[in-house]
Amino acid sequence: MSKPHPPAQTSVEIWLWVLVGLLFAMILLGGVTRLTHSGLSIVEWKPLMGAIPPLNEADWQALFERYQAFPEYQQINSNMTLAGFQAIFYLEYFHRLLGRMIGLAFLLPLLYFTFKKSLIVQASLKLGGIFLLGGLQGAMGWYMVQSGLVDIPRVSPYRLTVHLLLALLILGLLLRQCFLYRYPQAPGKLHPFSKVVLALLVLMIALGGFVAGNKAGLAFNTFPLMHGRLIPADLYTLQPWWRDCFENLATVQFHHRLLGWLLVCLLPVYALWLSKRAPVLRRSAILLASLTLLQFSLGVLALLYKVPVSLGVAHQAGAVLLLGLTLWVSMSFSVRADRPHAETFSN
Repeated sequence: MSKPHPPAQTSVEIWLWVLVGLLFAMILLGGVTRLTHSGLSIVEWKPLMGAIPPLNEADWQALFERYQAFPEYQQINSNMTLAGFQAIFYLEYFHRLLGRMIGLAFLLPLLYFTFKKSLIVQASLKLGGIFLLGGLQGAMGWYMVQSGLVDIPRVSPYRLTVHLLLALLILGLLLRQCFLYRYPQAPGKLHPFSKVVLALLVLMIALGGFVAGNKAGLAFNTFPLMHGRLIPADLYTLQPWWRDCFENLATVQFHHRLLGWLLVCLLPVYALWLSKRAPVLRRSAILLASLTLLQFSLGVLALLYKVPVSLGVAHQAGAVLLLGLTLWVSMSFSVRADRPHAETFSN
């Protein structure tokens, strides 16, 4: 059995897991704001003063008039009332407020644990770097929103995808720190099979970002065929070719489907391989295979029903959970393979 952790180490680990949970909630709330078209309701970036919501009717009216000067209101929401504006405003407001809360929940304990020497210098520096990435993520979020405030009331699919991937990078780095505090021995190098699976999952999520950014989920709402064809007729029609891969609705969704099929076949194989190489991980491997099938099913249902908010958010949550679980199991296996008799990673 593994030895109990000292209180200071346990406190650090709890703090890290709280950050993981907050970041997961942030990603899901970001999905809700996108699916409800709330992301462009706040047309200014005020990192400090923006934490204060409107306090009276005059403040609300001023914000609403500011919103009316931008393309989303003029081209899409010209009949919107103040009450309708308040509904989308609050979603984006709480999304940004949660980002500020995560910043405080990260920085203040980091300073405290560093001062109390509960963190070694190397860990403090690494966590400080992750905190700076969080600041970059906030700036990237505003850079994304800016793209929807000019001419076309839709954020850039490229910026949206970068924003999503940066959030996943932060989440992955935090999960690694959680792993190191749970199992202090340094994990070995990831197995090449694990690296391939993780790379394909990240690529899948990136393609999902382009599907979302281009609203490609609202097209070709049949499965497994696309307009009655395995290979849609509109494939690879944009020039240059690289634009087609990221902006053509047919191509973006086709690539997302192909990679979905690949992963729904590959991940259960990977799970079986893990369970045979490290039997102690068998239950985690079963969970991984089950989550893969659930995530694939959610994707199909979201497509067939033209991406309602509930299914869209569930599909996004499933993607994040699947990536996080795969990363955790892969790190566990990297140590388990080197210590075949260890009990540390019992399920």
